[in-house]
Amino acid sequence: MKRHHFRKRQRALHPDEPLTGLGHGKAISRREMLGRGLISGAAFGSLGLFGLFSNPREAMAALSSDLDGLKSDCGIMAAGAGKIPFICFDLAGGANIAGSNVLVGGQGGQEDFLSAGGYSKLGLPGSQAPSSDPSTVNRDLGLAFHSDSAFLRGIREKAAAAMANTNGCVIPARSENDTANNPHNPLYGIFSAGADGELLSLIGSRSSVSGGNSMSPDSSIIASARPTKVDRASDVTGLVDTGKLVGLLDQEDAVAVMESIARISHKRIDRLNSGLTDSNRRDNLRNLLRCGYVEAADITDRYGDPATLNPMLDADIVGPGGIFSSSEINDREFEKTASIMKLVINGYAGAGCISMGGFDYHTGDRATGEQRDLRAGRCMGACLEYARRRGMPLMLYVFSDGSVASNGRIDDSVNGRGKGEWTGDNSSTAASFFLVYNPNGRPALNSNGSSADQHQQLGWMRSDASVETAGTPAANNVNLLAQTVWLNYMALHDQLGQFSSTFPNHSLGNADSLERLAAFQPIVNGTLT
Repeated sequence: MKRHHFRKRQRALHPDEPLTGLGHGKAISRREMLGRGLISGAAFGSLGLFGLFSNPREAMAALSSDLDGLKSDCGIMAAGAGKIPFICFDLAGGANIAGSNVLVGGQGGQEDFLSAGGYSKLGLPGSQAPSSDPSTVNRDLGLAFHSDSAFLRGIREKAAAAMANTNGCVIPARSENDTANNPHNPLYGIFSAGADGELLSLIGSRSSVSGGNSMSPDSSIIASARPTKVDRASDVTGLVDTGKLVGLLDQEDAVAVMESIARISHKRIDRLNSGLTDSNRRDNLRNLLRCGYVEAADITDRYGDPATLNPMLDADIVGPGGIFSSSEINDREFEKTASIMKLVINGYAGAGCISMGGFDYHTGDRATGEQRDLRAGRCMGACLEYARRRGMPLMLYVFSDGSVASNGRIDDSVNGRGKGEWTGDNSSTAASFFLVYNPNGRPALNSNGSSADQHQQLGWMRSDASVETAGTPAANNVNLLAQTVWLNYMALHDQLGQFSSTFPNHSLGNADSLERLAAFQPIVNGTLT
């Protein structure tokens, strides 16, 4: 058997520094480059397409009464999707999730502890294993994390006030290492379950079909809902063009001018004789022209103020009282997160994917991975805290293509924190997890069909820290992992009974099986009000 020897690194790599010398050969694809941090999640082209959708979670700006009645006729309606905002984190390269971040246990749940050897493979020496030190189990987020989890430390930095109203679920599930063939991304299914936005249906930080690094399940893809690329503030502000009138006039006067233009134009349109003998076609033409003027006035009314969409001008996001300081927001990962959370949590987009690169961190040390996990945790925490400040619920899903394992050697550096070095890829140690924030109180675990602990951990690991592939349908099938996320999104809306009709080709089993895979009791009744 060929043995791999790793030279002890003298320093940890910066979170943005490329990963090299991993034994994979030369990176030749964009996916491989992203996973190793050779390019950032922003190093791809952008899309400028968007559709106009409505959002019931915010009051519609009121046009003058004579025009306001035309908004519903033109598809500018006060009633819309009203679903829980959904954001997923796609950690490209094979990040550690199980054990050193989110605790994963045996069939009894997270605290059905694994063997000492199992925790060692997950990067935890005996002194830090929860089986030997119960103080390493932290439930500040409801879901049990390791007390020294880098994800947890990052979340706590940004979302300390949101943690009490948050709960979560972990799903032990194998996925292949460093491959574009993992259909992890659930965005299209979330859209099919009803998520939509006022400006955009779906957004993602990469201009890929899925909006992220990993693929979407083929059967879920809806071409008309392809995610629009958003990974910086200028992508957000560029979504709506109110023209040059705003700037020459203030917003209120600009709206008044556009309303007057609409009224004059409507009178002329009513007298229009297009030469069309078909009255239906003539009426359709007139309505199309009318709606163009009404939509222009409505857009100026709602978005003429630059602060409406710009995350850099949102005091809750950037500034002395913001989630990010003015210096922090210069970090591209923080700007990316701020841009997507601004759109999704305010209802301008239905769901979004934040893809972060450089998580193929089996570099023969621990510190590199800890630093990257810490920054990812800060981004997750920012989303939870922004949801709290907006008084909105949020479902936050975290996944990665494959995972890593340790051979037990310890990194005693400051950032290595006395934990096991990551020494190679290992798809059998993989897991995904999701967190749910509810402004009305911590989400309650489901207890139908199995114990609450078994709803908080869907499936389990064997004592040696390898996924039990018979634990759930998702344990050895990434397509079914995405379906499990769709099911849990619908269950939060009290729509578990509609899952089979929404996804008639699902493979998660009968009604009893679906109940066992639903982690939480509903937090809203169908739609937000």
